[in-house]
Amino acid sequence: MSSPAMPTPSRVPEAVHRRRWAILGVLMLSLLIVVLDNSILNVAIKTISTPAPTGLGATQSELEWAINAYTLVFAGLLFTAGLLGDRLGRKKVLLGGLVVFGIGSALAAMSGSPLQLIAFRAVMGLGAAFVMPATLAVLMNVFERDEQPKAIGIWAGGVGLAIAIGPITGGVLLDHFWWGSVFLINVPIVIVALALMVWLVPDSRDPAPGRIDLFGVALSVVGLVLLVYGIIKGGQLADFTDPAVLGTVGAGLAVLVAFVLYEKRSDHPSIDITYFKNRVFSAAISAIALVFFALMGVTFFSVFYTQSVRGYSPLQTGLLMLPLAVAQLIFAPRARLVVDRFGVRAVCTGGLLLLTATLAAFTLLDADTPIWFLEVVFFLMGTGMAHIMTPTSVVIMQALPREKAGSASALSNTFRQVGGALGIAVLGSVLSTAYRNGVEDKLTLLPEGARHTAGESIEATLGVAAKLGPKGEPLVSAANDSFLHAMHVTALCGAGVAVLGALVVFLFLPGRTPPEADPVEETGEPVGAAGR
Repeated sequence: MSSPAMPTPSRVPEAVHRRRWAILGVLMLSLLIVVLDNSILNVAIKTISTPAPTGLGATQSELEWAINAYTLVFAGLLFTAGLLGDRLGRKKVLLGGLVVFGIGSALAAMSGSPLQLIAFRAVMGLGAAFVMPATLAVLMNVFERDEQPKAIGIWAGGVGLAIAIGPITGGVLLDHFWWGSVFLINVPIVIVALALMVWLVPDSRDPAPGRIDLFGVALSVVGLVLLVYGIIKGGQLADFTDPAVLGTVGAGLAVLVAFVLYEKRSDHPSIDITYFKNRVFSAAISAIALVFFALMGVTFFSVFYTQSVRGYSPLQTGLLMLPLAVAQLIFAPRARLVVDRFGVRAVCTGGLLLLTATLAAFTLLDADTPIWFLEVVFFLMGTGMAHIMTPTSVVIMQALPREKAGSASALSNTFRQVGGALGIAVLGSVLSTAYRNGVEDKLTLLPEGARHTAGESIEATLGVAAKLGPKGEPLVSAANDSFLHAMHVTALCGAGVAVLGALVVFLFLPGRTPPEADPVEETGEPVGAAGR
C-alpha cells in the first residue's frame, strides 16, 4: 500500500504569505506610475508640440525623442537593474528607483525647452528601469507557484488600469493646469508608494548572484541609441537612404551584434544567451516585443487623429481611449482561465490575430467616421492584448528558477520596451515620411525656407495655417487628408508586424500538452506549465 503524497513545502514565509495580496497592491501602485507616465504623455504630446506659452513647440522628432529617451534608458539599463535587484535586494532597488523617478518627474515638469524635457525624461527612465523588473521579481517571491498565474494576471490588469487612468488624468490636468502638471502628478504617487513599500514589502535576492557586466551594458545602450536615432532621423529627413541614416543604423546594428557576441563569451553576462535556446521562452519574448512594436506606434498617431483631425480635447481623447484600458482590466486577470481551457498557443495566436484586425481597422477611419467605431476598435484591441500579455508573462517568469526572477523580469520588460521604442521610431518615421510626401505639393504657397518645417507633422502644418488666417484654410484640408493617408499606411505596417507575431507564437508556443509531456529544466520545474 503506497503512502499518501506529501504536500509540497511552502517556499514563502508564513508572515509574507498572509499579506501577499496587500504586497501585490503596493507593487501595482509602483507599476502604476511607470505605465501612467507614458499613457499621460500620449495625451499631452499635442499640447507639448504647441508653441509657447501653451507648450514647448516640440517637433515630431523631438516628441519621438521625449518618448524614446525614457524608453531607451529604461530598456538599456533593465539588464543591470534586474541583476542589481537579484544581488543587492529587490526592495532596496525598488525604493531607489522610485526616488529617482520622482526627482526626474519634478524636473521634467519644469522643463523650459524640448531638449530639457528629453534629458529629464531620460532621468525618469533611469528610475523606471529599477522599478519595473523589481515589481515582477518580488511578486514571484511572495506567491507560491500555483498562485503565480493569477497574481501575474492581476499585475497585468494593473497595466490596463494605468492606461485607463493616465489619459483621463492627463486630460483633466491639461484642462486646468499647464502641460508640466502631467509629470508633477507622479510625485505624490511616488511618496505614497515609498511609504507603503517600507512598511509591507519584504526584501529578497539571488543567493548566488554574478558580477555586474558594465561593458555589456554600455554596448547595449550605445547600440540601441544609435539604431533608434538613425530610424528617427530617416523619418525626419523622409529619406532612409541618406548616408548619415544608413551609417547610424548600421553602426547601431554592428554594436548590438558585438553585444550578443560578447555576452556569449562573458562569464558574467547581462543576458544569459542560453535562455534563448528554450524555444518557448524565445517565442514568448518575441511576441511581447512585436505586440508593443505595433501597439506603441499606433497609439502615437491615434492621439493626433483624435485631437488634430477630429478636434477633441485632451480630456475627451483620454475618455475615448478608456475602452482599450477597460478591456485589459477585465480580461487580463481572467486570461489564465482561457489558457487552461484552450492552451497558451491558441490563446496568444487568437489575441495577436485580433490585434491585427483592429490595427487594420484604422484604415477605415476618416475625418467623419462615427466615433463609436473607434471605441469598438479600442475595446477589441485591449481584449487582444490581455490575451497575449498575461500568458506570455507567465511562460517567461516560470521558465527560469525563482532565484533568477529579476533577470527574467528584466528580459521581459527589456524586449517590451525595445519593441515599443522601435515601434514609435519605425512607425513614427513611416507616418512622418508618408505625411510629408502627401502634403509637400500643397506647401508651395509658403516661403521656401518654411516648407520643410511645415511638412514635418500635421501640427506643424496646422500651426502655419493658423498664422496665415483665411489664406491658410486650404492647408488645413490638405493636412487632414495627408495625415489620414499616412495613418492608413502606418496602421497596415503595424498590422503586418502583428501577423508576424501570430506566426511566431503559433509555431513555437506550447499547446494543450499533458503535464507528463512538459519539458523540464534543471530546476525540475516544467517550462510554461501555467500555459497548458
